[in-house]
Amino acid sequence: MPVSFGKRLRIFLPFALGYFLSYLYRAINAVLAPNLSGDMGLSPAELGLLTAVYFISFGAFQLPLGILLDRYGPRRIEAALLIAAAAGALLFARAGSLPVLVIGRALIGFGVSACLMAAFKAFVVWFPPEQLPRINGFQMAAGGMGALAATAPVEAAMAVTDWRGMFTMLSLLTAGVAAVIFFVVPERRPPREAPGRDLRFSEQVRGIGAVFGSTAFWRIAPWAALSQATLMSIQGLWAGPWLRDVGGLDRARAAGVLFWVAVAMVAGFILLGAAAERLNRRGVSPMTLAGAGMGAFMTVLLAIILSGFQDPPGRSGLLFSPGSTGLWILFGFFGTSGILPYAILTQSFPAHLAGRVNTALNLLVFVAAFAAQWGIGAIIQGWEGWAGSTGGPGHGVRGYPAAFGVMLALQMAALLWFGIAGRRGGGTPRDHLC
Repeated sequence: MPVSFGKRLRIFLPFALGYFLSYLYRAINAVLAPNLSGDMGLSPAELGLLTAVYFISFGAFQLPLGILLDRYGPRRIEAALLIAAAAGALLFARAGSLPVLVIGRALIGFGVSACLMAAFKAFVVWFPPEQLPRINGFQMAAGGMGALAATAPVEAAMAVTDWRGMFTMLSLLTAGVAAVIFFVVPERRPPREAPGRDLRFSEQVRGIGAVFGSTAFWRIAPWAALSQATLMSIQGLWAGPWLRDVGGLDRARAAGVLFWVAVAMVAGFILLGAAAERLNRRGVSPMTLAGAGMGAFMTVLLAIILSGFQDPPGRSGLLFSPGSTGLWILFGFFGTSGILPYAILTQSFPAHLAGRVNTALNLLVFVAAFAAQWGIGAIIQGWEGWAGSTGGPGHGVRGYPAAFGVMLALQMAALLWFGIAGRRGGGTPRDHLC
C-alpha cells in the first residue's frame, strides 16, 4: 500500500532528529578537545580513549540491537535507548574525573546506538527497495547536519556557556527527541505469517549467524567498515587537532574548516544516495559507485597525509597544505561513500533479516572506529615523546600523518581483499564491482 507524504514525514523526521543528535555527540569533541584537555588534564591518548569509548559501547550493542529491532520494531527500541543517552549526557556534564567522563560517554554511545539502524529498519518496512539508497542518504544527511552543528555553532556557543552546560542542554534535547519518536512515529507490525515474526530467541540468533556466514557480507564489509571508521575517527576528533597542530590554524579557523567538512558530508550523503538510485536504473551497480567513492576517499586521505610531511610543518597557502579547506571538503564529501554498502547488503538478504544485516556491518564499523580513534591518539602521543627525546622541535606533529597513514594502509588491504574475493566468486551478482 502506498505511503502518504504526511506519513513519510512522520517516519523520516523523528528518526532524522535522533541521528542528528547521534552525530552531534560523535563529533563534538573535535571542537571541545582543548576545553576537555585543559579542564581535566587529559593526554592525547586519554582524550582519544574518552572520545572513542562512544564507539565501543555503540558497537557492542549492535548484535542484540539487530534482534530487538527485528522483533519489537524501531520506534520503541530507539525511544527507550535515547533516554539512556540523555542520562549519559547529564552524567558527562557533572563528571569530576576521567572514569566518570568515560562512563558518561559510554552511556551516550549505548543510548544512540539505534539512531541509524532503527531508521534503516523503519525504511525497509515502509519504503520500496529501490528508494532505499536515496532515503538512506537523506538520513545520513541529517547526521551530517549534526556534524555541522558540532563545529562552528558549538564554538560560538562556548562564548555563552562551557562544555558542562553544553552537555546539560544536550541531555534535555535528547529526552525530548525520545518522546517525539515514541509518540509520533507510526507502528507497522509484520503479519503473523511473515518470516521471522514469531521465532524464538535462539532462532533469531541463528539469523545473525546467517549474516556472518555469508561470503557476500565478508567481501564488502571490511572495506566499508574501514572507510567509515577512518571518516568517523578523524572527522569526529582528530581533524580538529590536526588543523590546529599541523595546519597552524587558530581555534576559530579550525572550527570553520570543520564546518565546511560537515557541509560536504551533508552534500555527499544526499548526492551519492540519489546518484546510486538513478545509476541503478541505468544498469550501473550501486557497488560501482561505492567503490569509486571509497577509492577517491583513499586518494584524498593520501594527499592529506603527504601535506603533513611538509617542511616546515604547518606551511599554508597551497591546495595541499595541511589546513587546506578544499582538501578537507573533499575528505568529507567522499568519506560518505562508505554508507552505500548498507543498502547494498540489505538488499542481498531477506527483509526480515534487515536489522541484523545492518547491525552486523555497524558492529564492524564501530569496533574499527574505536580502535582507530584511540590508536591515532596513542601514535601521536608516542611520536611526540620520541620527537622530544631526540631533540626534534616541531617534529612531534609528524605523528598525525603517520597515524593517518596506518588507516590508509588498512583500507588498501581491505580493497585488495575485495578484489581477491570477487575473483573467487564471493558475493551475489549485484555485489560485484564490475
